[in-house]
Amino acid sequence: MASVELVNVAKRYGKQSVLHPLDLTIPDGSFTVLVGPSGCGKSTLLRLLAGLESLSDGAIMMDKVKINDRDPADRDIAMVFQSYALYPHLTVAENLAFHMQVKKVKREEQQSKIERIAGILGIDKLLQRYPRALSGGQRQRVAMGRAMVRNPQVFLFDEPLSNLDAQLRMELRAEIKSLHQRFKTTMVYVTHDQVEAMTLADQIVVMREGRIVQQGAPLAIYDRPADTFVARFIGSPPMNLLPAQLIAREGIPGVQCHDLWQPLPPRWQAVGREREGDSVTLGARPHDLIETESRALASVKVVEITGESTLLHLDWHGHALHMQVAGRHHAVSGDEMRIGFNAERIHLFDAETGLRLRES
Repeated sequence: MASVELVNVAKRYGKQSVLHPLDLTIPDGSFTVLVGPSGCGKSTLLRLLAGLESLSDGAIMMDKVKINDRDPADRDIAMVFQSYALYPHLTVAENLAFHMQVKKVKREEQQSKIERIAGILGIDKLLQRYPRALSGGQRQRVAMGRAMVRNPQVFLFDEPLSNLDAQLRMELRAEIKSLHQRFKTTMVYVTHDQVEAMTLADQIVVMREGRIVQQGAPLAIYDRPADTFVARFIGSPPMNLLPAQLIAREGIPGVQCHDLWQPLPPRWQAVGREREGDSVTLGARPHDLIETESRALASVKVVEITGESTLLHLDWHGHALHMQVAGRHHAVSGDEMRIGFNAERIHLFDAETGLRLRES
């Protein structure tokens, strides 16, 4: 296990900056997930860690030792790719043993490690098969096993589940989390799927256009997104964002959104007094939209029932809203509903910059 630190790391291709100078600390034994939309630089950052790309600026430290100039094979880092990257002419056992053979590990030790890792991953009955005879999930398990037999200080995962169906993704996600809890190896995981990020990570790093927008514990980011981009990106279905204005009534700070006014909860009241009359962006998670007796009348466009919950797609003054309710809802397309927000759980952002307002 090892801690990893990126200091003022940047990557350019000619005049094009893919990663702007950034700092990032990955604690020893942590599970850090880099998440963001396609093209945000997360895979490039992973490849820099692995040594597959060279830095334009900055330094990469492992346990406070600079590793910029080390070859990938000398970094004690193992990487699992989206494409599996298995040798098609080798059996599963031979794929698992390949690195150990290069390092001239004793045959008995090779066999012992292969049997142990295959047992952990549930591929012990597949050792004599070739990759072409394996399913996608089995191939990914072999790719993980090939990294595990190296016993590296750091594991890197580059969107390893994106080629799998939903059921397999869920199963392998649980297996990867279980492996981390068992071995406590430092892991860095890249994904564009925020559900994977929320369920796997100790630390989430949200990236956008080559920069780190926010980093922290999953629930800390979910509960207090730094800006409207993070608010929409983290959470499924995404947060509803609406134009609003801070307006007090009878001395009570509140927020006015079209024909709906609600008093601000205590943590936002100081903001309401300081910025009375200012335009803001109001944020509300889908499960924090509620049915009320308010004047706010929205029309139901689409109803999605999963069994355990119902997702209602609403139109309110031209804004598309998502409302999630537990269980099965009676609404059908074309119905009208009076809506409101759970005032205790609203979010407020600056209307111009999109940055979260400072709450008390």
